[in-house]
Amino acid sequence: MMLRFDKLGVVIAAIAAYAAFATPFATFRANRIVPGQARSIVEALPAMAGPLLLAVIVAAALVALLKTPLVLRLAASVITLAALALLIGVTGTFLTPAGNTFARVSPGSGFWLLVFAFTLLLADVLTRMNLSPWSRVGVLVVAALAIGLLLISGSWDSLSILKEYFNRADSFWAEGAKHVTLALGSLAAAVILGLPLGILCHRVERLRAGVLNVLNIVQTIPSIALFGLLIAPLGWVAAHVPGTAALGIRGIGTAPAFVALFLYSLLPVVANTVVGLAGVPRAANDAARGMGMTDRQRLFGVEFPLAFPVILTGIRIVLVQNIGLATIAALIGGGGFGVFVFQGVGQTAMDLVLLGAMPTVALAFAAAIILDAVIEMTSTKRRADPA
Repeated sequence: MMLRFDKLGVVIAAIAAYAAFATPFATFRANRIVPGQARSIVEALPAMAGPLLLAVIVAAALVALLKTPLVLRLAASVITLAALALLIGVTGTFLTPAGNTFARVSPGSGFWLLVFAFTLLLADVLTRMNLSPWSRVGVLVVAALAIGLLLISGSWDSLSILKEYFNRADSFWAEGAKHVTLALGSLAAAVILGLPLGILCHRVERLRAGVLNVLNIVQTIPSIALFGLLIAPLGWVAAHVPGTAALGIRGIGTAPAFVALFLYSLLPVVANTVVGLAGVPRAANDAARGMGMTDRQRLFGVEFPLAFPVILTGIRIVLVQNIGLATIAALIGGGGFGVFVFQGVGQTAMDLVLLGAMPTVALAFAAAIILDAVIEMTSTKRRADPA
């Protein structure tokens, strides 16, 4: 019997082999800022746990390498990811000396590569299974619940990133609220202004090129530069316009970050509105006119519903973009998870960097999956019911 290899599986198996045998599974440090000491899987885990994890990784890598049934590939990826999630917590407890509150244990590059490899395998399986939108959201919810249970159970409490969290629990949630508010607030403002502007650009062709060109120019300005450019004018407004300072408008802080994110958000919203409305079938508009619909009725009853999936795609782009860009707002006092990222960089404390980076990535990932599902559902509905 000839063995058949899976092309993506070859890559996954190679990454897994390199991560398991050539890179550190965990890093031990005497305190949070000194250089760490690498520990392999066998060194980082109790006597039986290390070889057992290696056996699971090798078996899962073989499943990925060969052309195997989807159910087997799904089981291999889930079991391996679960084992990694559980045993990295064991590593923290095992490597930390009893009673030592200064020592830090962090996941090493090998751990992250293994997570990447088997998450890639899981994503490939789920893609091949062609799950419905609701099923994909369900997978996201199950994954979030599993991570939440591990956090609540205390399995990861001995890891350095959780120790950083415990030292900053109150500020973590406060900065998280600022981060979400910045991302969603700027998106809402962009939608409120961008949708009418996009409709206007669709209707008035002479206006379209000018507006889109200006928004394109804004999009090319680096985020840090745009934040900086807004400091002076907003500072002047706060100093010379009565009442603006009381509203929180000032040169440093949330205001310039909000305005910058709002400006970045306009192009995808306006452009996708124009493209979506332009893509409405001419026959649909002709039928609406034949039924005696007014321009307003055609816009909201025919054109906008048909263009909605494309418009929603622009909103998805903006939301994911803003969640990431809101991190930089911390540089100008805007708050958000970027506070921990830049504090960690300044203190050479990588676990503090991860404390800000990981929830940002998780939020962006979740937003993308949920909105992708909504877009697919609305697109399917429009195809099924073109009227």
